[in-house]
Amino acid sequence: MRLDTTYTVNTPEGIALELSPAGPVPRTLAWLVDLMIRAGVSLLIIILLAFMGSLGIGLAMILIFLLEWFYPVWFELRSQGQTPGKRLLNIYVAHLDASPISPAASVVRNLLRVVDFLPFFYGFGLASTLLSKRFQRLGDLAANTVVLHKSLPVLSQREISASPEPANVSLSLPEQQALILFAQREATLTAERQQELAQFTASLVNHKTDPAAHLRSIASWLLGKQA
Repeated sequence: MRLDTTYTVNTPEGIALELSPAGPVPRTLAWLVDLMIRAGVSLLIIILLAFMGSLGIGLAMILIFLLEWFYPVWFELRSQGQTPGKRLLNIYVAHLDASPISPAASVVRNLLRVVDFLPFFYGFGLASTLLSKRFQRLGDLAANTVVLHKSLPVLSQREISASPEPANVSLSLPEQQALILFAQREATLTAERQQELAQFTASLVNHKTDPAAHLRSIASWLLGKQA
């Protein structure tokens, strides 16, 4: 990881976040891992459906098409911006401010892979990555996303000590950011104030004996920490 490629984002809370974009090498290695996984699954689909003749081959082509286009979208939205290849290389996709990638952004950046692939084997994508100071390919530029190293904290250098626990309801991006910022401000708030603020989250803390602690656990989960 090159330190001179890092950049800083200031949050509304006045916290300076130092982020490190992933360069072409780890991104390419992650892409190769995902390519091998998709190739293996595609081969398995063809083998399983080949006995149906031309109908089976047609169904296999449809499934392979869906796999090719929605494999990265599925993992980016379900696994904190990480496909299996990105997880292996310890990198992830996020918005420029390091907030979790949105469905629209994931779809846009992956649909534009066909443009990045031109004129031959990601020629435009590689050129864009090398010319961009944040190593963004054309799809990233259009979707306002970036691939970051996960070795630096996602939103702050303040650690959240709570054990991770998934939320019991769906959370929007602003809600996720608010929970993480709340957890990171633990040391600056009194225990009483923390509990008071936690009560505003309603369904998230219903029937919880320690609402603030529960919110910190959700924040820890959002940051991808392991139990």
